Amino acid sequence: MKYAIVGAGAIGGYLGTKLALAGEQVTFIARNKNLEAINARGFSLQLPDGSTEHTRAVSAVQAPAQAGPQDVVLLTTKAHQVRDLLPGLRDLFGPQTLLVTMINGVPWWYFQKLQGPYEGRSLTSVDPDGALAAGIEVDRIIGSIVYPAAELVEPGVVKLVEGNRFTLGELDNQRTPRIEALSQSLMAAGFKAPVSRDIRSELWVKLWGNLSFNPISALTHATLEDICKFPLSRELAARMMSEARSVGEKLGVGFKVSLEQRIDGAQAVGAHKTSMLQDVEHGRGLELE
Repeated sequence: MKYAIVGAGAIGGYLGTKLALAGEQVTFIARNKNLEAINARGFSLQLPDGSTEHTRAVSAVQAPAQAGPQDVVLLTTKAHQVRDLLPGLRDLFGPQTLLVTMINGVPWWYFQKLQGPYEGRSLTSVDPDGALAAGIEVDRIIGSIVYPAAELVEPGVVKLVEGNRFTLGELDNQRTPRIEALSQSLMAAGFKAPVSRDIRSELWVKLWGNLSFNPISALTHATLEDICKFPLSRELAARMMSEARSVGEKLGVGFKVSLEQRIDGAQAVGAHKTSMLQDVEHGRGLELE
């Protein structure tokens, strides 16, 4: 498959390196030093066991039009960057191109193809003028939840902390041939890529952590382990998650793990800095909305 990865950061670099090593054709949409590094040296992945995997079988371009239509576009940018990318993003689309959204938070497509009283509702918090809903055909979107923890340590080099699971789901929760093919491609690259029959409930389990651990870490500069071990910050996270659960349940979401299990899972990741804390430390914009 031809993959374009929009966002050559920690998660994008991890995915692109493994896919290229598995023989897929990978093009990064990148900028500045990252663009230069990828084209000069390829991409390297530092693994938890201390070993490194490296590939030069990737390319990087700044303008999506230079890459042209793809089979799959992996959207691994920050949520607030998607709108600005929209005009160029369409240059990657052919008639059958899949757009896999691998971003934090509630996505702009959340209420699209959602049966019930909220179907078709627009989320002004993430798509204020409806540009994303209007500019990206809903039928090409695949939802995905990103579980791994990783960090871009320098241009073209990603350090994997832990994890290899990227859950996939059609917006109408059907198990289609195209999502099966995508899952098989990711699994062949060494990832766990289960196909969910309830992608929004899966999304809320990840969102539980994003909406609590991320802002707490940004304010305190604490790692996941710190937040979960310190009684007051653990209690704060639990209160935030409890409130969020009531919202999710109103939307018909079923939480498949308990609140305490979710916190314990974050603690098990260890002394990892959340993506929002990494953004704070590098002076980048935050995904607050």
